[in-house]
Amino acid sequence: MKLILFGAPGAGKGTQAETLSKELRIPAISTGNILREAIQNKTPIGLEAKRFMDNGQLVPDDVVIGIVEERVARDDCRNGYILDGVPRTIAQAEALERFGVAIDNVVSIEIEDSVIEARMSGRRVCGRCGASYHITENPPKIENVCDVCGGALVARADDKPETVRERLVVYHRLTEPLKDFYKSRGKLLTVDGNRPIRTVHNEILAALGKSV
Repeated sequence: MKLILFGAPGAGKGTQAETLSKELRIPAISTGNILREAIQNKTPIGLEAKRFMDNGQLVPDDVVIGIVEERVARDDCRNGYILDGVPRTIAQAEALERFGVAIDNVVSIEIEDSVIEARMSGRRVCGRCGASYHITENPPKIENVCDVCGGALVARADDKPETVRERLVVYHRLTEPLKDFYKSRGKLLTVDGNRPIRTVHNEILAALGKSV
């Protein structure tokens, strides 16, 4: 099964991708995590991406698509994968098709902007492995410590209120049109993301025809 998890920043894509990855036994591929690793290592691509991400802007398509194409060619993706954070524009979606990156379904997590702004203030990520948490909705077992690798949890710079609002503007202008793009291909599924994490997870499985 080859999936895209789609939705506004803070809709819960990362959290749902991690859970679905374990349940479906396919890797979750977060372009955000890959880019943040490059930023942490101060690679040329990482430094270029940082400038865009810190301002709530999209990373250039050539950087994103190159990373994704390389990642899905690995052996662990033979039985499927979950893309989280790509495509973000119709141009990227068309590029994925040209590069032969196959997609079975696109799951859109629908959530109101006001809910997103409230949620983002409580979001935390592991500075070491990139795992996602929320201080109330999905807290770690030990406060500020990653369950996966023991790294310290931090608030991302792009979760600041003013940056969140800018990211939402960009999402509605450039990314939201992808719903019609994939609907026209018969691949779009929608779920209500305003509810608890487990409820949203179960609805995604049901939409995919998996038993809950």
